[in-house]
Amino acid sequence: MASIDEIAATLRSVAAAGMKPKELLGAVRERHPEASKKEVVRAAFYALIEDQGQSPAPEPASDLHAFAIHERATEEEAPIKPRKPRKKKTPAAEAASAEPPVF
Repeated sequence: MASIDEIAATLRSVAAAGMKPKELLGAVRERHPEASKKEVVRAAFYALIEDQGQSPAPEPASDLHAFAIHERATEEEAPIKPRKPRKKKTPAAEAASAEPPVF
């Protein structure tokens, strides 16, 4: 399993101006096939934060930022709907559904 540092380095090296998120994810998965989408998104944010102290090229940094935000938003799961509580069987209903005694 690749570390976030390794994936972030890969992201920095493959990110190009105008690259679509799917292309960027595919390029990273060529080098790190075991990396999950969540790990790649985290590595993209990590790469942005790590580059803050240096003078990053504006194009790849903005592409990484757009990728991270777009993919993070698509990962969110649909809200969980509360289940309706089950009705308890009444004693009369339980007796009716019980098998009759065999003689």
